[in-house]
Amino acid sequence: MHTRRTLAAVALAALLVLAGCGGASTGGAGDSGEIAAERQQSAGSVTGAQATASGDDGASGGSDGGSASEAALQERALIKTGTVVVEVDDFESSRANLTDSVEGYGGFVSETRTRRRGPENHTYVHGTLVLRVPSEEYESLLSDAEAEGDVVSSETNTEDVTDQLVDLEARLENLRAERDRLRTLYERANSTEDVLAVQRELSDVQGEIERLEAKKKSLERRVAYSTLTVELREPDPTPTYTHEAWYDTPVVSAFLQSVEGVLVVGRAMVVGAAYALPYLFAFGAPVAVLGAAAWRFRHRLPR
Repeated sequence: MHTRRTLAAVALAALLVLAGCGGASTGGAGDSGEIAAERQQSAGSVTGAQATASGDDGASGGSDGGSASEAALQERALIKTGTVVVEVDDFESSRANLTDSVEGYGGFVSETRTRRRGPENHTYVHGTLVLRVPSEEYESLLSDAEAEGDVVSSETNTEDVTDQLVDLEARLENLRAERDRLRTLYERANSTEDVLAVQRELSDVQGEIERLEAKKKSLERRVAYSTLTVELREPDPTPTYTHEAWYDTPVVSAFLQSVEGVLVVGRAMVVGAAYALPYLFAFGAPVAVLGAAAWRFRHRLPR
């Protein structure tokens, strides 16, 4: 009886040792499978989180009703850009006024271009100012620009980027969560192959996060600061001539113009003779000599 109990205890101990060895061998080989499974889980959670975010947006929109819609309209992210063309008396003065205005509203001059036209002292200036101003001060700056002179054209465009910003924020949240999971996997990875694989995926996710963050910041800057392009034009100083019928000319003026015409013709004849005189000497003299020789030769012949 005692011998049977001893044999049973030894058999039980052997089974426990074999079970421990098998569990240790399978546990060491299962690390890569666990990491791969968690990667698939993190990738699937991104899609699920996006769907959940969109579903939550729809549910909240349906439950809030009309008041939520009005509040959402007031908080829309709008990008305003405008262009105005103004004829001004003095370009430099108008540019200085607009620079003071935009700086007074908390904005700045982003770009300036000037073009000088016309011959000699009849020049005039056309220039373009690109002004960046806080969005709430856009209308005031537009009014100041239009008050500088005569408005030729004015145009304002508005772009709604609310949905783009919401989508970017949701994608960034999902990517940041995935980055945290990948960092956890990186710390738990045992083999070199797993470390390199997780590192590549972590680098790709980090690059995508930086790209989306830069895009989001660019949109937010354009929403916060509106852009107004002002083209300033000085008037053309070139005189314009109006054609009148000849019979509408006064008598005295017609006589003086005729006298002036005679003088012009006489002066033209004198100038033409001065130009022709060297040619007469250069080509007329040989012709005259040949003519005289021919005449003498003809009269010396016997009749």
